Amino acid sequence: QVQLVESGGGLVQAGGSLRLSCAASGNIFSINDMGWYRQAPGKQREMVATITRGGSTNYAVSVKGRFTISRDNAKNTVYLQMNSLKPEDTAVYYCNADVTRYSGIYRENRYWGQGTQVTVSS
Repeated sequence: QVQLVESGGGLVQAGGSLRLSCAASGNIFSINDMGWYRQAPGKQREMVATITRGGSTNYAVSVKGRFTISRDNAKNTVYLQMNSLKPEDTAVYYCNADVTRYSGIYRENRYWGQGTQVTVSS
């Protein structure tokens, strides 16, 4: 199986910064796309940023210019640097990864982390 473990969430004042990390472990042959999603209370989960294995990135309009996604393929880890945080960024942030496993045959599945809380006070 595959596990995604997020870290780096917390409480920060508006205008501050946080860096989230998500490390994947387990039976991993390769990791394709990775991304960060968030879910605020009473709202649907939404895409924040995604990154391909080759480093191409995509951002939600609401975070473009403030957040930066990056990854370390050797460590199976994806990061989210969040600057100029706003109260509306408050949410549980989830890591997502498209993982190829090999156990005699190749299997591709998407996995989610358990989530990390980010709270931005005004």
